[in-house]
Amino acid sequence: MFELSILCPEAQVEAVSDALEALDALSVSVEDADVATPAEQALFGEPGMPPPKAGWERSVVKALFATKEIALSADSTLAYQDFFSECKSLKLEEVADQDWVRLTQSQFAPVEITPEFWIVPTWHEKPTGASKIITLDPGLAFGTGTHPTTRMCLRWIARNESALKNQRVLDYGCGSGILAIGAALYGASFIDAVDIDEAAVQSTIDNAAANKVQLNAGLPDQVSNAPHSYAVVLANILATPLKVLAPLLTGHIAPGGHLVLAGILERQEDELKAAYAPYAKLEVSDREDGWILMTAKA
Repeated sequence: MFELSILCPEAQVEAVSDALEALDALSVSVEDADVATPAEQALFGEPGMPPPKAGWERSVVKALFATKEIALSADSTLAYQDFFSECKSLKLEEVADQDWVRLTQSQFAPVEITPEFWIVPTWHEKPTGASKIITLDPGLAFGTGTHPTTRMCLRWIARNESALKNQRVLDYGCGSGILAIGAALYGASFIDAVDIDEAAVQSTIDNAAANKVQLNAGLPDQVSNAPHSYAVVLANILATPLKVLAPLLTGHIAPGGHLVLAGILERQEDELKAAYAPYAKLEVSDREDGWILMTAKA
């Protein structure tokens, strides 16, 4: 296979990427042209959302082609396009055939939540000292343990076993089901895991089975209609839907129960406190990489 690298300003990244795909590229990726230099920029989107921009001010678009001839033809075709005037072809090089499955797997190592609690892909060995393990492979649904919001929620679960033991738990916006599974490992006796995405529901069902835990997964209308019925309500979504869901989520908390919210940026702390003020007093209980975990007790 052959890889074509093209230097592009941010404004042309999307057009060049789309054109390369139309010209039979097997894959297209975008990298910061200034990586590992003082000009390097971080591009982060919120969980489950795309980055805020298509590329960096100076981006390198890389396209993989099956043959050298196809790559050269694509490069030649691009050179005549108006949108390519500010771009520059950097190099075309042959890339060795690789075991792409193993290469992809190597990017997902076990994730430590606490020294005893780990998320481990199926192809990895159990880490030394791990007594509680969630077996989880990357998939379509958000929640593999690699994002700070997920790790903070799982840390809360690990540190609050007494709040979960033999209790009812709601995981609202369950994604992969990772929080619901974590709650089960720490003793929850009844768990509802819900999501608006049917693919996430199926992912949760599959992951629960793989981890040999019992839970009820479904769309949000499956949640118990009984008010104040859960000792712990977990929601790792995004700040905007969390604000809208304030009366619903707090309405499900049993007296003395816990509300645990994530998917919140540090700058959104006051917004969330204001939205939940009529129902609960939110406090920041954890921070990591610009994200916060907010909790309240009924």
